[in-house]
Amino acid sequence: MLNSPISARPGGRHRKTGTTSPALRRALIIAVTAPAVGTILTAPSAFAVDKPVAKTATALDPAEQKIADNLDTRIQDIRLGSTLSGVVLDAESRRVVWGHDAATALMPASNTKLGTATAALTVLGPDHRFTTRAVYGQGTLTLVGGGDRTLTSDDLDAMAKTAVAGLENAGLTSVKVQVDDSLFPEPTLATGWNDGYYPDSVAPVRALVVDGHHVTDTSLDAGGVFAGLLAQRGVTITGDVTHGTAAPGDVPVAQHQSDPLSTIVKHMLKVSDNDIAETLLRMTALGAGRHATFEDGAAVVREVLGRYGVSLDNYEIHDGSGLSRANRIPAQTIADILDVVDDPRHAHALKYIVDGLPVAGEAGSTLGPEWGRFDTADSQCAVGKVKAKTGTLTGAIALSGLTKAGDGRWKVFSFIENNSAADPSAVKDALDGLAATVNGCWA
Repeated sequence: MLNSPISARPGGRHRKTGTTSPALRRALIIAVTAPAVGTILTAPSAFAVDKPVAKTATALDPAEQKIADNLDTRIQDIRLGSTLSGVVLDAESRRVVWGHDAATALMPASNTKLGTATAALTVLGPDHRFTTRAVYGQGTLTLVGGGDRTLTSDDLDAMAKTAVAGLENAGLTSVKVQVDDSLFPEPTLATGWNDGYYPDSVAPVRALVVDGHHVTDTSLDAGGVFAGLLAQRGVTITGDVTHGTAAPGDVPVAQHQSDPLSTIVKHMLKVSDNDIAETLLRMTALGAGRHATFEDGAAVVREVLGRYGVSLDNYEIHDGSGLSRANRIPAQTIADILDVVDDPRHAHALKYIVDGLPVAGEAGSTLGPEWGRFDTADSQCAVGKVKAKTGTLTGAIALSGLTKAGDGRWKVFSFIENNSAADPSAVKDALDGLAATVNGCWA
């Protein structure tokens, strides 16, 4: 059970309460309602948001000065090594409370997902759903992938039931089954992915997958499950399941729509799901009128963040999940993203990112006790009081989020560590302690 839980997201409790400009209102409406969203990124006024207030080193209040002094001391912890990028902002004034090499770009691991989620919700909209279809033509039933990384065998069973009813009405008792995953180009390793990541940490990025299976060809796997469900309902399957492309004249016989994107993003962040992140990167590229590739997806993320006024200095990404060891993002940029998603002006589209951040001590999330998080003498006091995205790769640990500090004001923080010689669990404990320091409970 969480102590002093964060029962509501901090958005709306602070800053930027001025009247939203008509241009911004139009931009948000377009971003979350337009089905043809490729124009979002090309319209000059689409992201006509107020430029961020310059972050200046103004006088700190006593509680903030204590945070800054304590952080200056605690980043000397040997567990953190010598390569750390960190920053703390006051969420209302955007004043810099503390910084240490904040503009230095480091390997961010899964903190990369914050940018992926921001772009997906902006381009596709929080109500967007991914559709998997089954169509029939010329004796073949084709399962067509629509980028739903949450599709389950129960969903396919419901589709099989509907499809069989249609086949029976047409007097058909046998079909060939094929899969169409042409929505995405043939999957390849992203720049910076180790061979060992594929398909264990992340599966090949295809437009069709069932039950989150980590296999080399998720599309054929899903087609095999679908064929088996059809057979259980009395349909004879002729031949093996193969790859193919649905013909324009094929007749729709069944479909399934995913949960809303808002729900998918929250889950993706809570458990740091790499597969969902990579699928969202490709679907976001398509939604912006580009090709469903790593490169175009990364370009769209950059453009969306830039339109929001996020600093892209020294920012480089090659995937959506953060598995790429070639990714480089400064703590300042991560803090800027969090500042944007927590801005009440963007709440309609982006509040789900804050809602999806793991809470310190939350079982089932990447900050849960099962992962050994916030369980030391220094950090236990922050259980239930910190919301943050984790990031973990060999040689890279990150923690970035929000917490209400001792002065009663919300703070945005980002800490990214690279190349520590300490055990990763020890590095995580040290970063949890830094978050508790920002909260002020570790005084």
